[in-house]
Amino acid sequence: MAIIKPFNALRPKPAIAKQVASRPYDVLNSEEAKEEAKDNPVSFLHITKSEIDLPVDIDTHSQLVYDKAKENLLQFINKEEILFREDKPCYYIYKLVMDGRSQTGLVCASSIVDYYNDIIKKHEFTRPEKEKDRIDHMTTIRAQTGNVFLAYRDVDELNTLIENWKANNQPTYDFTADDGISHTIWIVNNDDTIDTITTLFSTNVPCTYIADGHHRAASAAKVSKQFPDSEDAKYFLTTIFPASELAILDYNRVVKDLNGLTSEKLISRLQDDFFITSSPVPLKPAQLHEFGMYIDGKWYILASRKGTYTEDPIGVLDITILSNNLLVKHLDIKDQRTDKRIDFVGGIRGLKELERRVDSGEMKVAFSIYPVTMEQLFNIADSGNVMPPKTTWFEPKLRDGLLTHLI
Repeated sequence: MAIIKPFNALRPKPAIAKQVASRPYDVLNSEEAKEEAKDNPVSFLHITKSEIDLPVDIDTHSQLVYDKAKENLLQFINKEEILFREDKPCYYIYKLVMDGRSQTGLVCASSIVDYYNDIIKKHEFTRPEKEKDRIDHMTTIRAQTGNVFLAYRDVDELNTLIENWKANNQPTYDFTADDGISHTIWIVNNDDTIDTITTLFSTNVPCTYIADGHHRAASAAKVSKQFPDSEDAKYFLTTIFPASELAILDYNRVVKDLNGLTSEKLISRLQDDFFITSSPVPLKPAQLHEFGMYIDGKWYILASRKGTYTEDPIGVLDITILSNNLLVKHLDIKDQRTDKRIDFVGGIRGLKELERRVDSGEMKVAFSIYPVTMEQLFNIADSGNVMPPKTTWFEPKLRDGLLTHLI
C-alpha cells in the first residue's frame, strides 16, 4: 500500500505567489528561461535554471550552476524573505484549470522505499545524464524543487474528502498564470484530516503510477542514499491525482524523408497493414488503431487491419503499431530515441503545427496519433513493461516554486 506523509513546505508569501511560480525546469531552455525571468527577480527560475544569472557561455551542468542555485535559494529565504517554511507538516490540495478542464491532486511526500519496492510504478526508462543533473541540483541545494506527477485508481472516500475540503476552506493561492492556466492551492492543516488522508492511502491505494517525472523520481531515490540521517530525504515531492481527473494528450510524429520512396509508393505499401482513405479535413484520430497521415498537402485516414498487431499491453499501443508497421517497416526508423529523421510534436500544439512542419519543407510526412489512455498506462506499468519513447503528454504542468520539499 502507498506510504505518503505531510511535509513542511517551503513556499512563497501569497501576495507574490504568481511572480514566484515558474514553469517546470525541463520545458524551457536557458535562453527561454532568461527571457521569462527578465524583470522578475523573484521568479523561481533563478533557482531551477540558475544559469540565467551566470555568463552566457557557462556549462549548464557545471557545479557553478548548482552553487548559484543554492545561493539564490538561500537569498530568497534569508535576505529577501520571499519564501518561508510551513510551521507544521501539512498536505496541500492543488487544482489546475486549462481550457475549462480542471484537475485536482494531493501534494505530499511519497516514500522512497515505495519507489524501490515498485509500489510506485514506472513506465519509462531514464537517461543517466538527465538523472545526474537533478541529483547534483538536489544534493547541492538540499531541496526537491520539481514535482513528480503521480496517478492512482480513484478512491471515492478520498475524492469526497478533497472536494469537501475545497468547498469549506479558503485557498491560500489562487491565480491565473500568463499562459492562461489557473493554479489554486489549499492547505490541509487539520490533524484529524491529515491522519485520515494518510490512512486512506495506506489502506485503499495499493500503488501509484508515475505519469510525468521519471527522472526526478529516480534522482530523488539516489539522492536519499547520500543523506542516510535525513528523515526528509527518505521521501520525495509528489502530486498525486486520481485517474478520473487526468487526460493524456496525443504525442504526434513528423518525419524528414520517405526513405527513398515516393509518396505514391509509400501509400501503396501501407495498404498491407492499413485501410487507407482520404480525409477532406485535418484528421485527429477518433479511436484507437486509427491514424492521421499528412503528406503532399493531403490528409489520409489509416485504420489498422486486424491481425497486424498483437493484443499484449505494449503491442496494442498505437505508438507500437505505428512504429512496427510503418516507421520501422517502411521508413527504416528503428530507434525513435536516437534517429535524427524523426521529431515529436505535443498534441497541445494542434494539427496545424503538423501541417506547418510538412508544408515548410522541413518534414515530408506527419502522423497524428490517438492518445494513450490512463488504463493503458496502468496496464503497462502493472505488467512491468516500458512505454515506447515520447508516448504520453500531460497538460497542464505543475508550477515550480509554490511548494518545495527540503531534504
